[in-house]
Amino acid sequence: MAKILPFKAVRPARPYAGLVASRSYEDYCKEELRAQLEYNPYSFLHIINPGYKFQQEIKVEKRFEMVRNRYLEFKEENILLQDETPCYYIYKIKSREASCCGIIAASSAEDYEKNIIRKHEDTIAHREELFKDYLKVVGFNTEPVLLTYPDNKIIDSLLSKTMQSRPEYEFATYNKEIHSLWKIEKPEDIGKIKAEFEALDKLYIADGHHRSASSYLLAKESKKNNPDHTGKESYNFFMSYLISESNLRVFEFSRLIKDLNGHSKEEFLILLDEWFRIENRGNEIYKPSKKHHFNMYLDGEFYSLYLRKTNYKFTDSLSQLDSFILFEKILKPILGIKDLRYDKRIAYIHGRNDLIELKTRIDSGEFAVGFGMLPAQVEEIKQIADENLTMPPKSTYIEPKLRSGLTIYEF
Repeated sequence: MAKILPFKAVRPARPYAGLVASRSYEDYCKEELRAQLEYNPYSFLHIINPGYKFQQEIKVEKRFEMVRNRYLEFKEENILLQDETPCYYIYKIKSREASCCGIIAASSAEDYEKNIIRKHEDTIAHREELFKDYLKVVGFNTEPVLLTYPDNKIIDSLLSKTMQSRPEYEFATYNKEIHSLWKIEKPEDIGKIKAEFEALDKLYIADGHHRSASSYLLAKESKKNNPDHTGKESYNFFMSYLISESNLRVFEFSRLIKDLNGHSKEEFLILLDEWFRIENRGNEIYKPSKKHHFNMYLDGEFYSLYLRKTNYKFTDSLSQLDSFILFEKILKPILGIKDLRYDKRIAYIHGRNDLIELKTRIDSGEFAVGFGMLPAQVEEIKQIADENLTMPPKSTYIEPKLRSGLTIYEF
């Protein structure tokens, strides 16, 4: 039984919504970040980058305190206001390619512990601890964990009905997206949505594994330090964005490798031949059309690699995942890439960018070889989570990517 609750969001006053909302901090190049901070005093980036005000780098512990101070300033100036009653929030993003909408709500840290909220990626302990300490100091969460659930006609009907009314916010962004937000505040509608999620025995993390893990650590620590713990405290929950599986968009990451690990081109192709049937495509920009097919760009030419299934044995859902096959049969044994997160010889291009970038970066001499594959399917992600397995890093690039600052969950 999934516990998905409404909450009293802190959010921008209507006139400021489009100015406050920002992309993820890491998504900005230095020049764009500087421009936002210089010319938009309402940007949420001022809260999460408080050192800009003083034109200096701030140590981690002090930075957390200053983030809290900037946040309180935005509230004192009535740029950010808190709703008086708990609500669910419908958030819709419409781009040139697609449109998706889902529900922003509070999800249970206990559900995460009990594996009702299921994971498909490993997390890094020190990053969990760091973000847990950050949450404890700042006292709020502004980046929802992306969760997905099976398509549900009752929830879809309630969303459609609510979206007939005027949204709380509606604004455009520079990348030609339209962002809209509505409140669901009628008790009968809240009750219906809550009941539909309670009927589910599992939800899946699509994006935000570290955020959910850190929120769970915070809940666990807060419970230990609170002798009057009831389970209803705000620290027992974290903000999430729940979308149906049909709204989820999954892309792949291409892999680029700096060198051939001491092999000549000919030696490398011979090593690949053990596990793959290889076809030289020349200048044809080849993209796979089937699972277990890969594209490779090497020395100015594209190749198709087809897995030799008579040699390769499938043992579980992870062994069938293309990013796992690529790692186990090429990257680790032949190219010597053992750590996909930190090895400086490997880089990634997510599937929103095309193969032209991969070709350009290899032709420039920056990298020696690149590999691509089809995106993982939602069912593959779910099956891996159900079997308590974890995908290799950078197996999926998942959209939607949400704006920070539109709804804020306070602990």
